[in-house]
Amino acid sequence: MILSIVAVLLGLTILVWSADKFVDGAVGIAKFCGMSTLLIGMVIVGFGTSAPEMVVSALSAMQGNPELALGNAYGSNIANIALILGVTAVIMPVLVKRDALKRDLPILLVVTALTIGLLLDGNVSRMDGVILLLVFAAVMGFNIWSEQHAKKKVAGKDTSDVIESDADNGAEKDMSLGKSIFWLVLGLVLLVASSRALVWGACDIARALGVSDLLIGLTIVAVGTSLPELASSIAAARKGEDDLAFGNIVGSNLFNTLAVVGIAATISPMPSFDANVLARDLPVMVVLTVLLLLFGLPTRISKIGSDGKHIGRINRIEGSVFLVAYIGYLTYLCLETVGIL
Repeated sequence: MILSIVAVLLGLTILVWSADKFVDGAVGIAKFCGMSTLLIGMVIVGFGTSAPEMVVSALSAMQGNPELALGNAYGSNIANIALILGVTAVIMPVLVKRDALKRDLPILLVVTALTIGLLLDGNVSRMDGVILLLVFAAVMGFNIWSEQHAKKKVAGKDTSDVIESDADNGAEKDMSLGKSIFWLVLGLVLLVASSRALVWGACDIARALGVSDLLIGLTIVAVGTSLPELASSIAAARKGEDDLAFGNIVGSNLFNTLAVVGIAATISPMPSFDANVLARDLPVMVVLTVLLLLFGLPTRISKIGSDGKHIGRINRIEGSVFLVAYIGYLTYLCLETVGIL
């Protein structure tokens, strides 16, 4: 029990510290390469924080249980929006830039619709997995091309001013590329390791107190596997890097929906899966994604950006709606599992 308590306390401490360094590294790379923090959040941070889900899904598929990938991917997507973004917005409202509303969120909605279309026949074939991976490659390629295209439009602007401005965002103004990569990699490794230590310690304490494995899995483990995204999003929002926090969620959901399921299905096709995926989990994921788009739309009272246009914002009330939705989802799962529903 003492070792478990130490694991929880030490894991939480390292989690907070490593999230801070991880964000500093990501922002430093974005500035050095002249890339937006939104794209860095989607590609580097989104991939990094989704790496555990990708590994778990690949291993489960190799061990003949690819259906775990569906629950892993879609459960993580629900937690990313309802829990992680909800908590982040409650702590500090998250700004949503126009690029995310015009490009990234519509892509996420289209990808979600594609997923539903592929799953309607009740199986996930190897061809479905290949399609998901090809779409994933196309989406990542489009985002990078779009970023480069946008940079060409503002080629006349002195990027050094952009790089050296906003020095109060938490990342070092003169951080070198090597140092940024070092903190990014070290931060990611410690994020994953500390979250695993925290989950192990919490589970051990819960079992010692007589809590069932089911409840542990639905609560501690579900939240614990999302701790890297949660910690990095809160750290990014606290440093004023809203693009990084929002891009982390969108990027992670794209990775989960396309890469995680695609890898698992390519390794081991799923001739059938639990009907609740289509009847319960996917509808919840779709509703949350649509709400994410609606909540992010700018209003007349929104903050005015440097271009004179309103910027969307997910405020504390909307963050609370997400949190209530997540609590309701977990409650439904618990009641359904024990046979009440």
